[in-house]
Amino acid sequence: MSVFNLGNAIMGSGILGLSYAMANTGVVLFLVLLTVVAVLSSYSIHLLLKSSGIVGIRAYEQLGQRAFGTPGKMAAGIAITLQNIGAMSSYLYIVKYEFPLVIQAFLGVDKPSGEWYLNGNYLVIMVSISVILPLALMKQLGYLGYTSGFSLTCMVFFLISVCTVILYSCRPPPVAVKSSCLFYFFQTAYTIPILAFAFVCHPEVLPIYTELKNPTKQRMQHVSNISIVVMYTMYFLAALFGYLTFYGEVESELLHTYSRLDPYDTLILCVRLAVLTAVTLTVPIVLFPVRRAIQQLFFPNKTFYWPRHIAIAVTLLTLINMLVIFAPNILGIFGIIGATSAPCLIFIFPAVFYIRIVPEEEEPMRSTPKILAACFAGIGFLFMIMSLSFILIDWTSGSSKASSGH
Repeated sequence: MSVFNLGNAIMGSGILGLSYAMANTGVVLFLVLLTVVAVLSSYSIHLLLKSSGIVGIRAYEQLGQRAFGTPGKMAAGIAITLQNIGAMSSYLYIVKYEFPLVIQAFLGVDKPSGEWYLNGNYLVIMVSISVILPLALMKQLGYLGYTSGFSLTCMVFFLISVCTVILYSCRPPPVAVKSSCLFYFFQTAYTIPILAFAFVCHPEVLPIYTELKNPTKQRMQHVSNISIVVMYTMYFLAALFGYLTFYGEVESELLHTYSRLDPYDTLILCVRLAVLTAVTLTVPIVLFPVRRAIQQLFFPNKTFYWPRHIAIAVTLLTLINMLVIFAPNILGIFGIIGATSAPCLIFIFPAVFYIRIVPEEEEPMRSTPKILAACFAGIGFLFMIMSLSFILIDWTSGSSKASSGH
């Protein structure tokens, strides 16, 4: 169940943009970049687990407090909250805009005339109350293992369908067009933030670690490695077959590209419904670390209390629904937040926490592990600068190439 939960935390809506990334980089370079990012993500989890094992702490925010006191705790808690609220908002945006289209296609409605069941705002609220909220009220994250398994099954169906569609919609590869090295460099550079954040699961690692039956660092690292390998395989296959179906015509959102073939095709409709189900069932997984961060920040010494547990979940879902319904342009702001918080959670915080927490008697500052951790933090700053730069370029040019992988 832990593999399912962590895999579901990794598997976000970013999988829909990987074919576009491959179209920009080419198959070989994409595979190299994806492999590097997967290895870096596994190393980042190793740093978190090593720091956690030394001090006996299994909460991201408490590691921040142990390393840097209250500022470290606040920084970790705020980064987790903003990153995961942004992720949940992006998932519910997919529900808001895709679910009405799927219902419309299934019912054969060509021209909607204001039916309530085709209104995305109503559908988001209904899905949040009937599906997400009951799952978010579970006491422990481990209870969501079955829904996470079903969510991953939906994404496997999506993957199989992507591989199947190519059989009846294949087209010849495009004629190679010579481009300048500078143009190719920028095309490739735009995809790096997409891939860099494709394995974001670090806020969920320590809560899942806490709920293992026999929690050990080696066992949690094994769970993490299995989840990363499975997602790595699914990412590559989905990107490859999506790219081979459309080549340079693939859009940044793969579902939109498939809908161009035949919006009423039964297989494509089922795929869209499967993706909607998967992202919906991912929201409760992402909500748990946010609730835990809020409890660590405002109720650090309080024991479990059902009214507080429920109130935080209801408040968070209400806030996210209001953002999705009343602030349709808020995703641009969350793009900036994601480009800032994701590198912190994946690269910078695990590295600097490790450097501060591991005692110098065990590993001196100039030891190889700490030098590697310092370089890892530097990679995080590099990714942050790249992501923010590309988002600002997009805003000034009116395009939307750079996006987070989650």
